[in-house]
Amino acid sequence: MVRQATATPQPEIHEYHKEQFLISTDPARLDVNSIHAFLSQSYWETKAIPKEIVARSIRGSLCFGVYEGQQQVGFARVITDRATFAYLCDDYILESYRGKGLGKWLMGCILSHPDLRGLRRWIVVTRDARLYEKFGFTPVKEPETYMEIANLGVHEKGVAARS
Repeated sequence: MVRQATATPQPEIHEYHKEQFLISTDPARLDVNSIHAFLSQSYWETKAIPKEIVARSIRGSLCFGVYEGQQQVGFARVITDRATFAYLCDDYILESYRGKGLGKWLMGCILSHPDLRGLRRWIVVTRDARLYEKFGFTPVKEPETYMEIANLGVHEKGVAARS
């Protein structure tokens, strides 16, 4: 018996306010050009990432934009099944906005999001991993149980993006 696929309901949009700043999970608010520009200049393995890949990654994730008025000043992306697992990535606050507590506030909003509470496992992979200890992240206890396929130069090789 073949079951009919049902449409996945759109997740509820969450917004958080602090002084003149807003954090929103509304994907329509995200500035893909701004996000792409930041990722293209970061030390992460994203220097040659095509904008189309950034847009596709956003569509497949739970994203948090940080805004001052209409300007996006920060971002975080969580790859998750919203039941057991979450991978935090691409999170940043623009340099001119750092030191205002926005990064800590962003992490607090992410960790308290209703779809992300009670997950069995969270991961973050970055050379700045120690910054996440204050949020409960710890080094991998059994690194020999983790495996990866690291195709870090995929964008430099010109692998075509699909929409």
